[in-house]
Amino acid sequence: MLSREEVNRYSKQVMLEDVGLLGQSKLKEAKVLVIGAGGLGAPLLQYLTSIGIGTIGIVDFDVVELTNLHRQILFTPDDAGMPKVEVARWKLGKQNPYVSIKTYPVVLSEENAEQFFTEYDLIVDGCDNFLTRYIVNDTCVKMGKTLVYGSILGYQGQVAVFNYKKSKHLRDLFPEPPNAEDVPSCSENGVMGYVPGIVGLYMCDLVTQLILGQFEQPNTLFLMGLKTLEIRKIRF
Repeated sequence: MLSREEVNRYSKQVMLEDVGLLGQSKLKEAKVLVIGAGGLGAPLLQYLTSIGIGTIGIVDFDVVELTNLHRQILFTPDDAGMPKVEVARWKLGKQNPYVSIKTYPVVLSEENAEQFFTEYDLIVDGCDNFLTRYIVNDTCVKMGKTLVYGSILGYQGQVAVFNYKKSKHLRDLFPEPPNAEDVPSCSENGVMGYVPGIVGLYMCDLVTQLILGQFEQPNTLFLMGLKTLEIRKIRF
């Protein structure tokens, strides 16, 4: 049930025909686990919180660094050196007290992934390395969990929904992870500060569509060229 205060807070969403009180209640009842509170995770978490996702879990072992701040706008210079999940829990709680924030300050691994995934409806991958991406993907496939995937580099981004009602998943596109030395990372090649914000919001949109039962594009990889404002869809 939504309280009177929640109905007032979300009133502009509730006005939408495809949301309404029923849809807003679905958002409140949803449980979403976000892997990574960095470039993609920071904007994604802020909007998942703002729209009223009832329970949000955050897995991240890292601390805030000054080099994060141009793109991870959840954090400020005063947060430097502090665990990202703890800063995120405090700030997101201030942003929306009607959302339950659970934090896991650990390195995700094959050994612990299942225990974290169990209580969540949707898993969102906003991490920054291929080892973790494949652990997340394989665990979702094993447990039958839908996965919202996103990645960024430079001025480019990718998003997709994997394992939705037994649809294709990451290994159907790329059976094995590439060698780490063959793939540039943001720390080595850079990323424009607003790129993870844009891609993170597309991921939030996919999460919302899934929760509201509006998602209609399985087996599709969205490729974003943000310098040219070009978005391509690849069916697979």
